[in-house]
Amino acid sequence: MAKSKFKIPRIPGDTIVYPMIIGVILNSVCPDVLQMGSFFTSVVGGTGALVGAFLFFLGASIDIKSTPKAIKKGAVIIITKIVLSIIIGLAIAFIFNDNFLGLSSLSIIGGISVANNALYSGITSEYGDDSEKGAVAVTSLSVGPTVTMIVLSSAGLASISIGPIIGSILPLILGIILGNCFPFMKKTLSAGVTASIIVVGFALGANMSVQQLIQGGISGVLLGLITSLVVGFVTMLADKATGGSGVAGAAISSTAASAVANPSALAEVDAKYVAVAPTAAAQIAASVIITSFLTPLFAGWVYKRNQKKAK
Repeated sequence: MAKSKFKIPRIPGDTIVYPMIIGVILNSVCPDVLQMGSFFTSVVGGTGALVGAFLFFLGASIDIKSTPKAIKKGAVIIITKIVLSIIIGLAIAFIFNDNFLGLSSLSIIGGISVANNALYSGITSEYGDDSEKGAVAVTSLSVGPTVTMIVLSSAGLASISIGPIIGSILPLILGIILGNCFPFMKKTLSAGVTASIIVVGFALGANMSVQQLIQGGISGVLLGLITSLVVGFVTMLADKATGGSGVAGAAISSTAASAVANPSALAEVDAKYVAVAPTAAAQIAASVIITSFLTPLFAGWVYKRNQKKAK
């Protein structure tokens, strides 16, 4: 009788969550292993470079060809999402002294402003029309820590010069240019997206502790609920107000796995965020999982509601 093989269960965002957990365990149980030197230690301490590589690969996977209707729809939902993240984040910073039930402006803006575009594509492929499917070409442009850097710097909450802000989006832009100008480059570089996010996840986890992960998980659930239900409801209304069905607005109400790297990227350019970055990253990781379940349910509810009204 053949022995059954143990299979690791798939969960939403597992490509970054599982490697991150491995890194957390190593850093909590045997941190000296992470300081062995050479390439291994360089990976643990090279989060900034790894995120840059990820953005470069991701940029190459973005197709800038889209219909005007899709561009309009994508712009409406992602701008609404970003604006809401800014309003909520700055409210927490200035009204609640940057701590609302454990959530900071860094975790709010870094987690809400970036949507899971793979999840969005999956939802709209089932419930959306062509313009809703094509809108992902625009929503994908919000990836990376750029929005967080600009907002916190403009509000006086971070000290970041224009150079690092431009540098945060430059790998994405270069990837977009290469991917859209050279089809063979698009195919080659796009294949590196998943692999790079796995390595980024491990590096992030290797700079966290079990205590931080638990703390982030509790408040991270709240972040996920705000992202999917509060922000998602408003993006759905904005979509409907501009002639859409609301499905695209609901489908964008998630947190991208890549957003887990945003706090670390900010800490690279402003040292005062070094202490809070691991907790914010853990909160965003929890939001990735929560929204991966809630967003499809919310979008499905909007679609079914539209179907009932049509009948």
